[in-house]
This record gives sequence, C-alpha cells and structure tokens, in this order.
Amino acid sequence: MHLVVVHYHYRPGGVRRVVELGLHALLSHGAGSWESVSLAGGEAPEAEWWEALCKQHPNVPFRLLTDPALGYVAETRMNPARRRARLRRFLETLLRPFPDGAAVIWLHNPGLGRNLLMLREILRVSEARGFTVVAHHHDWWFEHRWHRWEELRRTGVRSLGEVAEVVFATGRQVRHATINRRDFTLLRQYLGGRVGWLPNLVTRQAPPTEATVRAARRWLREHPLTGGRVAWVVPCRLLRRKNLAEALLLTRWLRPEACLVTTGGPSSEEEVPYARALAEAARRHRWPLALGVLADPDPRAPDVLTLMRACEAVLLTSVQEGFGLPYLETAAVGRPLIARVLPAVMPDLRRMGFRFPQLYADVRIPTAWLDWRAEQRRLQRAFDRWRRLLPRSLRRHPALQPWWETAPPHVPFSHLTLTGQLEVLTRPVEESWEACLPLNPWLEEWRARAARGCLEVTPWPVKADRWAGPDAYARRFHQMLRGRPEPAPPDAARLTQRAMLEKTLAEALRHPLLWARVS
Repeated sequence: MHLVVVHYHYRPGGVRRVVELGLHALLSHGAGSWESVSLAGGEAPEAEWWEALCKQHPNVPFRLLTDPALGYVAETRMNPARRRARLRRFLETLLRPFPDGAAVIWLHNPGLGRNLLMLREILRVSEARGFTVVAHHHDWWFEHRWHRWEELRRTGVRSLGEVAEVVFATGRQVRHATINRRDFTLLRQYLGGRVGWLPNLVTRQAPPTEATVRAARRWLREHPLTGGRVAWVVPCRLLRRKNLAEALLLTRWLRPEACLVTTGGPSSEEEVPYARALAEAARRHRWPLALGVLADPDPRAPDVLTLMRACEAVLLTSVQEGFGLPYLETAAVGRPLIARVLPAVMPDLRRMGFRFPQLYADVRIPTAWLDWRAEQRRLQRAFDRWRRLLPRSLRRHPALQPWWETAPPHVPFSHLTLTGQLEVLTRPVEESWEACLPLNPWLEEWRARAARGCLEVTPWPVKADRWAGPDAYARRFHQMLRGRPEPAPPDAARLTQRAMLEKTLAEALRHPLLWARVS
C-alpha cells in the first residue's frame, strides 16, 4: 500500500508534529506495509524539516507535492471554479502512480473546515478509485471558530447539512480518527465502526545532555526578551485558546523572579491581534514576558523539548485542546507542570496512567477587584458580535444565556475578556495575590514549592507506552483500515454534527477569548 498524507500546510505546530511522529510510527511498526509516502499540501515545509523526515526512512520513497489550491481558502484569492479545477489536476498527478485500491489518504484536520472543496474532491476521487480515506480530526470548525461559517458560505455552502455530509462523510472508503475519547464516543454512536481513537503519541527520546541543557539555559539568559531571568515556559504558538495572560498571572504570583517564555508565533492572521495586544501590554507595563522566542530562525536556538528541559517549570493554561501534547511532553522531559484541567482530555491521560500533581480547574478573581460594569459591557458587546457569526438556526439556541447580567462575587480569570485579564495584571502583584488567595488557597503551597525549587514532576507511567507509544499508534491505525463497518444510516452525518454542535454550544459562553480576535 501507498500512504498519501494531506494537510493544508506544513508549518511548525501540533499537526505537523503529529505527521512527523505518526509517519515514523507507521513506517517503523507497520510490518513493511508501506511502499511509498507522499506528502501533499497547500505549501511546503522548510527544506531542513523535509530532509530530516526523509532521512529517517531511507528505504522508503518519499514525494512532496504542493499547490495553493489545497491551502486555507481564506489565504488564497481563487474562486471556487478555478480552485476545483486546480484540485482535480493536482489530485490526478498525485494519485496517478497508484493502482486502484492501493493507496490510503491520511487527511489531516478535515473537521477544521478550512477548504471544503478540497475535502469534497478527495472524497470523490477516493470513492471512484477505491482508496481509503482516514479523516484525522484534530480540531472542529464549530468549536469557537464560528467566523468559519462565513468562510464556508463564500465557497458555496448553503446549509449546515452540506458541511456535515463532507466533514462527517459516511462513504464506504472513509474512516474517522479522533484524538480524544469524548469525540470518539460521540462519533461512534452515529458512525459506528468507521470511527477509531488515535491519541497523539509521544516518543521518549534520550534526554538532552547536560551540556545541551546548559547551552539552552545560556541562550535563554542571553535572549533580549528574558532579561537574564530564570524561565518558565508555555510551549505553544500565540493562540487565544492558550489563555496566556493566565500563565503570566500564575508566573508572577508563584515565581516573581521568573520570565514567562512562549515558543511560537501566531499561526494565522486572525491570531495576530491577540498576540499584538499581549506584546504591547507587556512592553508598556514591563512585564517579564518573552513571546515567541523560537519563532524566528536562530542556528543557536534549542528545539522545543530541550527548551522545556532548560526551564524551571512548564505551564499549560489552555481553555481548549483536542489532546494536549504538552501534558505528555513535560513528563517525558522531566519538568514540573502547572496545568488547567481540561475535561476533554484529562480522562484519556488518566487512562494512560498519568497523574499530575499541580492541576487546577480555574483561577478565580473577585469581581469587586476590577471594573465589573465595564467588563459586563465588554462581554455583552463581544457576545453580540460573536452570536451574529453563528448560522441563523443556532442564534437563539437555549444554551446561549448570558451569565454576566448579574454580578457574581467572583469569576474564573478565563471567563474575562482580554481587556479584563490585562486589567487584573496591571494591579501590583502582591495586591492581586492577597485579594485572590482566599479564592485559590491551593496556590499558597505551590508558591512555597516554587520558591524552594520543589514543584513536583509527573513520572512517566509504564502503561503509557502501551497506550501512546509508536507500536500502539500503528496498531490502531491499521485496525481502522482492516475494519469493514456496516453502512451508515442516511442521516448519520447530520445527526453526528447536531450532537457535536450541542456539546459545543453547551460550553460556548465560558471563554470570551474565543469569541473574537481581541475584546
């Protein structure tokens, strides 16, 4: 069989890392079942990454083919008819070498909905030629990305039902892979045996040498943004859902001497205003915040895992993750982790045997401690803008009941707008600590541990390799290919999407950071 990997792009980030590790697992543990590997996308990766990928398996032929028609619709000026024609020519070139039925198309992030025309054409050609499509879902277009609806409409989509028939396709050649069991359970209910659980894997490499770690620490100290301070790190791109102001608040409370470091830059234009607002506030108030230290090429810079090892602690303050690789990566590099409990991923991690000693549900803030009336107005304006992005049939959904119309005594920091979060951060650190400690008493012990350098490290559980190792990954992937699911009912795709929408809307009003670019 021939393996064809398709993604919108191969920029640094979570999906590219999944491709990199997943390919290694499939080629190393697939019993020699892959005759060739082709990567297809809207834009090519940097040459160094591609060359390193090919060198891992010198006995397997690799191809790289790109065309902007496969990229994000919003980032190219191409009308639907021209895009469709280019896609058909490209797919003909890509798939021509393979006999009918002899290729597997590993399609990444179709649920993000950034190019529905591409998904349609891949489904069409796979059905015609008997190629299996593994639709590997990392994110969903409707999970706090409702501006995608207008983007979908511009490509000719007329209804939610049309989207469902593509994203949750039920063709005999299609398999759906989810990265957490919550989504797996829901999709399986409607789509049956064509759904598999494919959790992200982490390979525990040999730890970096002490000399390498020392060099990384020296590089961090000399970086112009860190001011020579010790570093705490959030290994992420500059995305709203990473809730980075909360990470800064925790760093200032628990380790005032530290600089908070993030690794990547914004991943798309829609994230740039958030990144700019954070950077400008940090510059104006002289907060110890170094954003995107690995975003620009630097031959002396460490890789992400070495950087994590070189820092005192790792934070993960995201309000939304499909899987949460930093949970596992932090354990793999042996650093302490301070992280939010994410209901979508924590049950999976516990199933793998992970126990995280510094977990928290929310950081709570007294509403009397900020201009709550102004924050209410900001929340309402942002909510009204956000609701207008929804399809008309969802704008009056009963789950969308504003919680901020009254003045609760305290709220989670993550429930504030970015402006509200920055208002809290402008208060002197010790004042905010004293005001908020009664609502977050667990912080006192963590602060004492951090001062002594005694934050706890998560041990790597033995059974995690059985769940998230390369052998398990390859086995699950091949099980999906071997399965022969029963035909799905005619309305299965629409019922699946409806259930997913209900789940999403039930949580939609918790995190205003995800409603708009900047509030």
